Amino acid sequence: MVALYGIKTCDTVRKARAWLDARSVAYTFHDFKAEGAAPDRLAAWAGEVGWERLLNRAGTTFRQLGEDEKAGLDEAKALALMAAKPTLIKRPVVEGAGDLLVGFKPETYEAAFG
Repeated sequence: MVALYGIKTCDTVRKARAWLDARSVAYTFHDFKAEGAAPDRLAAWAGEVGWERLLNRAGTTFRQLGEDEKAGLDEAKALALMAAKPTLIKRPVVEGAGDLLVGFKPETYEAAFG
């Protein structure tokens, strides 16, 4: 089963959901804002794709972090921040499509689901 993780109001998540819906790909949706992000799942994802790829440094939440929170950023600190503030996770994350997908690019989804 395909599981899509994100935030329902995120434009990129909306694009990914629309892409999946248009191709009748069945999936479950996990809203980080409503349901949070499990630290063990974040650690597993980081083990698969690297914590740097999971961390959304371009978003408002990252820019609003204090310098003390950004200083000495390593995997443990990044995972703790993402668990505490799920909007720091690059979205969407898709499990069950072979490789873990992070972010949305139509060509990547086509390769995974086409």
